[in-house]
Amino acid sequence: MKGPFNLKKLSERRAELMGQLESMVQACETETRAFSEEEQTTYAGILGEVRSIDATLDAADQAHALGKVETRAAAADEPVHTQEDLETRAFECYIRGIAPEMETRAAVNMTVGDNGAVIPTSIANKIIEMVKEISPLYHLSTHYDVGGTLTIPSYDESTQKITMAYAAEFTALTSTSGKFTSISLTGFLAGALTKISMSLVNNSKFDIVSYVIRKVAEAVSEWIENELINGTDGKIEGLSKVAPSVTAAAATAITADELIDLQESIPDKLQAGCIWVMSRATRAAIRKLKDGDGNYLLNKDATSKWGYSLFGHDVYVSQSMPDMAAGKRAVTYLDPTGLAVKVAENPSVQVLREKFADEHAVGVICWMEVDSKVENKQKIAVLAMKAGA
Repeated sequence: MKGPFNLKKLSERRAELMGQLESMVQACETETRAFSEEEQTTYAGILGEVRSIDATLDAADQAHALGKVETRAAAADEPVHTQEDLETRAFECYIRGIAPEMETRAAVNMTVGDNGAVIPTSIANKIIEMVKEISPLYHLSTHYDVGGTLTIPSYDESTQKITMAYAAEFTALTSTSGKFTSISLTGFLAGALTKISMSLVNNSKFDIVSYVIRKVAEAVSEWIENELINGTDGKIEGLSKVAPSVTAAAATAITADELIDLQESIPDKLQAGCIWVMSRATRAAIRKLKDGDGNYLLNKDATSKWGYSLFGHDVYVSQSMPDMAAGKRAVTYLDPTGLAVKVAENPSVQVLREKFADEHAVGVICWMEVDSKVENKQKIAVLAMKAGA
């Protein structure tokens, strides 16, 4: 097969031929004569070769232009792969044990170790976004994403506050102010482990990435919400140190008046963002309460976030909230922004392929460094059940 035309040489040959034609014409003009028969034949031959070269160069230009169009069309038909697409594909390949292309692995910066891999950031972000969807208390709280120890000023007007009063000239004003305190947030390392069956992993038609994201998010949100509500001694404090604003008269029952007192524990100016937090069993008991006219206090509400409202505010059911029992903190009424949450370490997720091989499973761990304390006590009210039976 012959090689492609050398367009540069063709162009140079054309220039050479055009020079010969000009020389022939100039000679005739100088000598004031016409072409001889031999010169006419030579001129016609040179002119024919020039036209042949022109036709070839035109064809080459058209082919080049057509090639550009086809290249653009082919590029338009190819799917556009974002960085997130590449990372998701690489993550799926790693879980399934399929070796992704080296270019893909390099593009997503997947760190592979002896017993697992730290997965791309986009996957970890999807897990955290789902955690926020599952746990509104975590999502609505005030977040501080910083490392080290964080000290937050806290202003308390429960015993004394700034007031204004009548005054007389040349008489000193009496100074009044609230109390400034502070809370310190550090960070406690915790990991949520979930194991994925290899039967699901090996099913090529199963969306394994979405399943892993959901299962890890469920484990993380369940742990975080429990810590925010109940805390752990010496670790995350959350709401656990808030003194009850109302104590029920009974150990296993709540009255409408007690719920009203709980709501009134928070100043009107801080009521706008408040929600009720309780267990499912507590909600069921409150749903049976009626006012003096026989109307139920807690009703289904299509406009509320979680389907129910009580005294004009949404009701959120958490499985971490204790049921009504002696001494338990059964109902919390709060604006979640009064709770501070510090994430000292960006969440990272690790896949363990070998560790659980004898269980025919793959492990997925989400690591977080978290701390939480109450930042504004005025935004939080707790109802505790009577301690005795």
